[in-house]
Amino acid sequence: MATKSQQARKGGAAKAEAAPAPDRMPLRYGDDPYVWACWLYYEEDMTQGDIADVMGISRATVNSYLADARARGIVNIAIEPARLASLTVAQELKRHFGLDDCLVVPSDDTARPLIDRIGAAGAQALQRLIKSGDTIAVSWGRTVLAIGERASVRDLQDVTVVQATGGTRATFAYTPELCAAAVAEAVNGRLIGISAPAIVSTSAVRDALLQEPLISDQFQHLVGANKAIFGIASLRPNSTIHTSGFFESVTLQEYLAKGAVGVIAGRFIDGQGRPIVGPLEDRTIGISLEMLKNVDVRIAAAGGFDKVPAILAALRGGYVSVLITDAATGRGILNADGVTEVNQRPPQRLRDEANVAQPRSAARTYIKKFLNDPDHAVEEMLNGIVRAHRKYLAPVDRSNRALKAKVGPRPGKVGLVVGGGSGHEPCFVGYVGKGLVDAVAIGNVFSSPPPAPILKCAQAASSGAGVLFIYGNYAGDVMNFEMAAEMAEEQGIPVRTIVTTDDIASSPPEDRDGRRGVAGNFFVFKIAGAACDLGLSLEQCEAAARKANERTYTVGVALEPGSMPQTRRPNFEIGPDDIEFGMGIHGEPGVIRERMMMADDIVDRVMDRIFLEMKVGEGGRVAVLVNSFGATPLMELYILFRRVEQRLSAKGIVVEANWVGHYCTSLDMVGASISILALDGELTELLHHPCETSALTIT
Repeated sequence: MATKSQQARKGGAAKAEAAPAPDRMPLRYGDDPYVWACWLYYEEDMTQGDIADVMGISRATVNSYLADARARGIVNIAIEPARLASLTVAQELKRHFGLDDCLVVPSDDTARPLIDRIGAAGAQALQRLIKSGDTIAVSWGRTVLAIGERASVRDLQDVTVVQATGGTRATFAYTPELCAAAVAEAVNGRLIGISAPAIVSTSAVRDALLQEPLISDQFQHLVGANKAIFGIASLRPNSTIHTSGFFESVTLQEYLAKGAVGVIAGRFIDGQGRPIVGPLEDRTIGISLEMLKNVDVRIAAAGGFDKVPAILAALRGGYVSVLITDAATGRGILNADGVTEVNQRPPQRLRDEANVAQPRSAARTYIKKFLNDPDHAVEEMLNGIVRAHRKYLAPVDRSNRALKAKVGPRPGKVGLVVGGGSGHEPCFVGYVGKGLVDAVAIGNVFSSPPPAPILKCAQAASSGAGVLFIYGNYAGDVMNFEMAAEMAEEQGIPVRTIVTTDDIASSPPEDRDGRRGVAGNFFVFKIAGAACDLGLSLEQCEAAARKANERTYTVGVALEPGSMPQTRRPNFEIGPDDIEFGMGIHGEPGVIRERMMMADDIVDRVMDRIFLEMKVGEGGRVAVLVNSFGATPLMELYILFRRVEQRLSAKGIVVEANWVGHYCTSLDMVGASISILALDGELTELLHHPCETSALTIT
């Protein structure tokens, strides 16, 4: 298979619509989608439809891969033995040790030294595994240096590379300083060294050095690493641990007597991966084994049959999540841990997809919903809201289209009125209550409320100090709220207006006033409500809300459309393999449609866009909202927030407060939005001001 793959890639490219994204391909398949497709089809017994889902390509492309592979002799019932051996060993290592991934290079390639082949494989792994915002702890050794010298990962932002151990005066080429520098150069990252020796004379010296502010700051970066790259050294006479001269100041006999079999980042382990306490333990400055275990992605690269006991110990100890090795070493590791049989050939069979066709379920013609009469859905919803949340709100008049806070309006206080269409719950109505919104006007699904209920809200919220209107930048809302403001002014109620424009994907920066108001409403409402509750003047409340709007940045991403109650059918179309960036909360088109990608990559696209406009430097503080469009569960929202926090942290930006959940939805649309509010002292104080509503309580 290996001898034909390049030829196949050239021929298949014309038929396949697109190769799968490199960062989606499991490491064990290298960079060859033909190998991946053939393995899943012939070995995993997957259908072409299942393969298309796994690989993130179309079924037609899968067909093309399989047909080309057979036509060109890449697959002749059996897969090429050396490549197959690597795949089977990688799969068994991953399964047996519970690894996140594993890349095994063939052992029959004797043209290049093993360290070069593992270095090249490690460089390939970095291309897939390193993302913008990562902090990478880098250990030292010949293999680590080989990876750094061969890797080149561009188009990344805010990557930090931290030297995992202190330095050395040694002249060998793979010192901690040189290894970290090589990786930093490869990923275009910021390099942070450890300004202390790796091994010092006494524990007292180590403790004193670690208390120095400079070294303490460097160690904080090391503690915050989310990825680590390290080699594994054996204790054989030809190993790095002996030839480097790194441990010349002590004898290794004491470690050997305690059962030491290997070294990770200067720390000794026994055959079960347990740390061995010896004369160097309290004299070593660098990452500890416990710190290493807390790193999310732990990439170990090591090969050679002499290293089998050391690598096995590292696997048993749980220090490795991604292993890069060679086939002979991998098989030796498995055999040493009791796995005596590793399949080297898949079943020799060819299958006709038509003979294994899966039964299809009947196509769905409409979306199932909990409804009575769709035309009464909004009224029944509002009736349910009033019944469920009578502690916080009540109808202004007999109609539930205008609701006021039970505790809120009072003499001398500016009244806050918000409003918009239904279908965004809990947005608008969920923020009515003490310390936040005084009254809300509700329209039909995705439609502005008419002027009449808006005017009723202004009257209910008015206590002599004026009323502040806040609503999204949509033509119907602007027209109806402006009409209501004119009518309120005629009745002697001063009105100021803020139109929210946080959706940065909807218009360029020079047309900020033309942008839509989306989930960032949450922050603007919160700031305005606090300013009103504190008794600030109408002008001051308006200024605070306007500042919050100007410093809020939102981008929405849609995976699947929502559906209207009346039609119960999707209200826009998006392909099964597509994702849309910049989607509005009414189903308005986004700015770009792309192929589906992993969660971290989605967040990176969004955050890169936000970082272009948001001027917050290191040490700045922000508030974060990760909002569901209605059908995205909390599990996925927290996965998104995790990456948002990583990207902000990589820039030294502090998350002062965060909210994750349903705050401004779009019926049952599958998708999410990310909103960032750049804080200053005033906004921070207002953000933390107490409030109590059905959707938000801050004490």
